[in-house]
Amino acid sequence: MKTLAREQKLQHLYWRAGFGIPFRPDQASPGIKSAIRELLRQSGQAVPLEVALPRTETTLQADAQNAEMRLLRQRERQQGFVLLNNVWLQQMATSEAQLREKMTLFWHGHFACRLREPRFALQQHNTLREHALDKFPDLLLAISKDPGMLQFLNNQQNRKQRPNENFARELLELFTLGRGHYTEQDIKEAARAFTGWSYNPQGKFVFRTRQHDRGKKTFMGKRGNFSGEEILQIVVENPRTAEFLTEKIYAFFVSDTPHPERIQSLSSYFYETGYDIPKLLEKIFTAKWFYGPDVVGSKIKSPIELLAGLQRQFDVRYSDGRSPLVLQRALGQELFRPPNVSGWAGGRNWIDSSTLAFRLRIGPALLQDAALEVNLKPDDDTEPTAPRRRRQDGIRVVRAKADLNGLQQQLQKVKDRELIDRLSQKLLQVPLRPETAALLTQHIPSGAAHADKVTLLTLRLLSLPEYQLC
Repeated sequence: MKTLAREQKLQHLYWRAGFGIPFRPDQASPGIKSAIRELLRQSGQAVPLEVALPRTETTLQADAQNAEMRLLRQRERQQGFVLLNNVWLQQMATSEAQLREKMTLFWHGHFACRLREPRFALQQHNTLREHALDKFPDLLLAISKDPGMLQFLNNQQNRKQRPNENFARELLELFTLGRGHYTEQDIKEAARAFTGWSYNPQGKFVFRTRQHDRGKKTFMGKRGNFSGEEILQIVVENPRTAEFLTEKIYAFFVSDTPHPERIQSLSSYFYETGYDIPKLLEKIFTAKWFYGPDVVGSKIKSPIELLAGLQRQFDVRYSDGRSPLVLQRALGQELFRPPNVSGWAGGRNWIDSSTLAFRLRIGPALLQDAALEVNLKPDDDTEPTAPRRRRQDGIRVVRAKADLNGLQQQLQKVKDRELIDRLSQKLLQVPLRPETAALLTQHIPSGAAHADKVTLLTLRLLSLPEYQLC
């Protein structure tokens, strides 16, 4: 097995644990162990996402229920989600806490909610951000009491006289055990335990005692007067929960192809540490197989990884606040709008014939300040709750500015004959085929300035299918 050079290992680590390495003239190149320690240290403290959401002073009381006020609230919600999206994408691209950003993105898909109110979405996001690198039982309890989660899965309708099973079902099927590891009776009994879990208009968790079923319940072979908290405790005491979570974390950070032996070893360790998320990630990132040929360059970048990576490496600045949402919608992954409670399927589902062609155009267009036309589908809109205001032809135009100065300075002393190799090592996670390298360089003007050669080759490398891999 060919051993990766240190720079290639670092590229791989930072693409998986974050969104790539920014190109800076004075970029340091630490060892892998030092880099892992630094990733964990920089992400050690959670800082909430701060977004100044628009909010009208007028509340929707009976005298305010008119078309004008409803339209105002729709526009506020629309503007709020645009702001949320932009601020989080910017955080992914610029934050030093790369591992926390990446892990928050993982939990955003794992605990997938599609909420109507931006303030609830921001509150839920900060719950995920705060606990992203805690122990999983703490995260599970916090997100289970999150108003957005309770609203999305209808638990405010879960009362002892008429239990609602939505939250209990998704808790077992999608959040902890996985399908086939519980019974329908387990769902019914768990739902009884979560009766009375609700929230108030201010977005605070409320336990409504009069709506709670205090009767005996039989759940997963145990019998007692279980509360919702006790149901969560029983679930995390089951080693299957550690296995289910490890399977998903492995797919997200390592490979879409399961490796039963690795997953079993990791899940046992995860369970033994009390579901310590940083320890699990450190074990993954320090494993020799993590830098093996079956892992490096084996994953297709998600749309968010692609866009955040371009923004991180080339300081992409969009001319319009809705442009990132337009790109995300066209690529099939819009922050705060998962397709369903299962989240995004990921893997090869990111790519089809039309999205691949579009992906290959994005990098070069953004770096050249070119007008990138995005043809949204008829049912697509970046303003889902607002009246349709698209151009009639469905075309949106995206423009941006970027900065290649850092990359140009890093390579200013590299000879022309070595330029394509050095650039491909910095931009691609898979080796560039010799015939492709020759084809890319043959049309570079020999008399061009060195910085211009770097720019031209960068644009060509970003247009390759290989750039879509990480």
